[in-house]
Amino acid sequence: MPLPVLFIGLGVAAATGGLGIGKGVKAGVDFHSAKNINKTANELLESSADRLNAERLACGTALSKLGEEKLFVLNNTINEFLETFTKIKNVDFQNTEGIDELKKLHIDEQGFAELKTMVNFAGSFAGGAAVGTVGGALAAFGAYGAAQALACASTGTAIASLSGAAATNATLAFFGGGSLAAGGLGMAGGTVVLGGIVAGPALMVMGFIAGHAAKKELEKARTNQAEAIQISSQLDTASLQCQAIRRRAYMFYSLLARLDCFFLPLIFKMEDIFNAEGDDYRKYSAKSKGVIASAASIAVSIKSVLDTPILTDDGLLTDNSEKTATNVEDFLNNMKISI
Repeated sequence: MPLPVLFIGLGVAAATGGLGIGKGVKAGVDFHSAKNINKTANELLESSADRLNAERLACGTALSKLGEEKLFVLNNTINEFLETFTKIKNVDFQNTEGIDELKKLHIDEQGFAELKTMVNFAGSFAGGAAVGTVGGALAAFGAYGAAQALACASTGTAIASLSGAAATNATLAFFGGGSLAAGGLGMAGGTVVLGGIVAGPALMVMGFIAGHAAKKELEKARTNQAEAIQISSQLDTASLQCQAIRRRAYMFYSLLARLDCFFLPLIFKMEDIFNAEGDDYRKYSAKSKGVIASAASIAVSIKSVLDTPILTDDGLLTDNSEKTATNVEDFLNNMKISI
C-alpha cells in the first residue's frame, strides 16, 4: 500500500533535518578545531616573542657593559699609561729581552697617537650628562670598533653622535628599542634585520590569526598555523643570534678586564722607573726596559680589542672579533708565564 503523502513529507523533513543537524555538528567541530589551532599558533608566537625580548634585553645590556668597560679602561689605565709613556724618549723595543711576544708586535708612534685620540674621545663621552642614561650610545660604543666610533662622533659630541648612530642602525635600535609587544622592533615598519633574519611585526601576525578565528575556517586556521611556525622559527633564530652577540660582548669585556689587571701594576712600576731613572729609555736597566715593554705590549693588546668591531651593520658577528679574542687570549696566557 502506498505511504500517505503526509508520512512521506514527514520522512523527507526528518531526513533533511538530520542532514542539517549533521552539517551543524560538523561546522561546530570545525569551528572548535580552528579556534584551538589559532590559539596554539598564537601561543607559539607569543612564546617565541617573549624569548626574543628577553634575549634582546640581555644582549643590549651586554653591549652597554662592554661600552662602559671600554670607557673605564681608556679614561683610567690607558690615560695614566700615556701620561708617563709619552714622556720617555728614545724608546726602542727591537732588542728588548725577556718577552718574545714583543717581536710579534708592531708598535709605532701612530698607534699610540690613536690611543691618545681614543682617550680624548672617551673623556668627552664620560664628561657628558649621566653616561648611564644615554640611550643607545654605550651599546653603540660596545658594538663598534674605536675607529668606527671616532668616525661617527667628533670630540665634544660623542654621546649625541653615538646615540644618533645607534638609532639609525637596525640592530642597535632593536637592542635599545621597546618590546615586541609594543612594536619595538627597531626601524620603521617594525622590522629589524638581525644576522640576516627578518623578524616581522609579530603582533600584527598574531592579530591576523586571531581575527580569522571567528570565521570558522579550518583551512585558514591551518594556514595561519603554518605561518606562525615559520615566523616563530625566525624569531627563535634571532634569539640564538642575540645569545651569540651577548657571549662575544662579554668575552671582550672579560679580555679588557683581565688585560687591565696586568696593566695597572706595570703602570705603577713604569712611573717609578721614570722618576728614578729619568726619561731616556737607552739608559734604563734591562729589567726596567722589560717593564716598559710589557706595559706597552698590553696597551697595544687593549688597542686591538678597542679597534675590533663586534658587529657588522647587518647584525652579524665579525670574523675579526673572534680572531682578536683568540690572539689576546694567547697573549694573556704568555704574559702569565713572562711576568
